[in-house]
Amino acid sequence: MKRDARLKALSEFLRSKRAEIDPVSAGFTAGSRRRTPGLRREEVAQLAGVSPTWYTWLEQGRDISVSASVLDCVAAALRLNEDERKYIHSLAKESGPAAAPLKDFSAEMTPSLQKIVQELRFCPCIISDRRCRIVGWNDAASLVFMDFERIPAEQRNIIELLFERKEFRRLSVNWEQFAGGFLAIFRAYYGQYAQDDWYEGFIGEMKARHPEFRRLWEQSQVSTAPDVLLEFRHAKAGKMLFHLTSLQVQGESDLRCSIYTPAPDTATESKLRKRMEKNGE
Repeated sequence: MKRDARLKALSEFLRSKRAEIDPVSAGFTAGSRRRTPGLRREEVAQLAGVSPTWYTWLEQGRDISVSASVLDCVAAALRLNEDERKYIHSLAKESGPAAAPLKDFSAEMTPSLQKIVQELRFCPCIISDRRCRIVGWNDAASLVFMDFERIPAEQRNIIELLFERKEFRRLSVNWEQFAGGFLAIFRAYYGQYAQDDWYEGFIGEMKARHPEFRRLWEQSQVSTAPDVLLEFRHAKAGKMLFHLTSLQVQGESDLRCSIYTPAPDTATESKLRKRMEKNGE
């Protein structure tokens, strides 16, 4: 990510988080002169113990000197979680690791990892890389979501598929929460790999093609492992409830395993078993 783009991303994120905070909850009066939601810049500066001018410059995306300790104060003032705190550090200080070229799709999914995924027979699993490209899945994922094998490898990006394929929209009752969870993961990668220009180009293309992507992206959620309960309406199995658990695969490939566990005390697992037995899987 080029420096100007990185600082612009930081600016947009700080403004978004400032707008989310209720002034009264932060110890300020609501007042009738507030023209925008959330805190004023000078109020964030006061909470963070920095000068209003310095914080204004930071939020404007100016190329100024920042320290880790002061950024932590800003993070505390804006009530950022740990993933969000790391995100602003990466953008403000360009501290993310250099982005080495990604390997070929076939090289990223090891036989041992594929074996593990297939053993989770009744938990749909998707393996993705740091650009959210799908590099592996199990039979349960093909049954619940779509047959990923039929999609060309270069088009197997989970973010693109969420916004472009009708199958995902028909499947997910709470589609915005479904898409938002993956965007939160994607933004965490975006901050972590601040030197990879690919992200800026991809985000620009998605904003141009999908207004809904732009709207959800501007909500500025960041999470390396969102805990989400998803409700699906499968065309053949009916209502299914899954908990999403996202795990980082240790190693140089930086892969992520997204596991959809059938919600307990529901008929989800039995429905999935029946569909898979019927399909001979």
